[in-house]
Amino acid sequence: MNEGDDVLQVRSLSKQHGQGQGLVRAVDEVDLDVPAAQMLSVTGPSGCGKSTLLHMLGGLERPTGGEVWLAGRRIDTLSERALARLRRRSVGFVFQAFHLVEELSAAENVELPALLAGRSPRAARRRAALLLERVGLADRARHLPWELSGGQRQRVAIARALANEPLILLADEPTGNLDTAATLDVLRLFEDLRAAGQTLVIVTHDERVAATADRVVSMRDGTFVDDARLAGTGPAGAGRLDGLIGLEG
Repeated sequence: MNEGDDVLQVRSLSKQHGQGQGLVRAVDEVDLDVPAAQMLSVTGPSGCGKSTLLHMLGGLERPTGGEVWLAGRRIDTLSERALARLRRRSVGFVFQAFHLVEELSAAENVELPALLAGRSPRAARRRAALLLERVGLADRARHLPWELSGGQRQRVAIARALANEPLILLADEPTGNLDTAATLDVLRLFEDLRAAGQTLVIVTHDERVAATADRVVSMRDGTFVDDARLAGTGPAGAGRLDGLIGLEG
């Protein structure tokens, strides 16, 4: 897609649990547009609905109301089979807990989505090698997850999420389990991806991490309470991490 075109559109999106006096509005009538090549952060306290929102954006959960459109196609009404196909081909997921297959090497973990999507083993290996080099782990390709640091495992998870060249990369607290140095490595990688045209939505409770994005949406009680476009961002806005002073605290 061209930069500026909306990769993702959300209209009146809602997710409710329970009923009557026990009704919980996890996400409450939110609207959102995410243009191509934008890095958007969704921030807010634990339990505010940001992870539920992310899961609905990627088709992991179904909304109880509203619409989700990905690249002009409505996805919230798709069958489970069609949703699974869409997730394999068009959406990349990165989670706090990495979710790597412990019995597979770094390269095999990255190859797996491409194989599931029907690529040949040779093409999957070639793509995995390219991505591991891109995330700075070409020399760790044959290592098992337990042989890698937390930051290295997260970079493998990001490479895996990119295996099928997704339209959008969705990350749920991707730095939550990382120390300061590894956090900065992952955020620099996200900046590089965005500069190369990748669209990203990052959920985080850490406002310092959110501040590295082009745009920050704040949630509370299932709804948006603030929407800020940050100055100095965009393709020419490199170096945003230079201002991330005090991340150690």
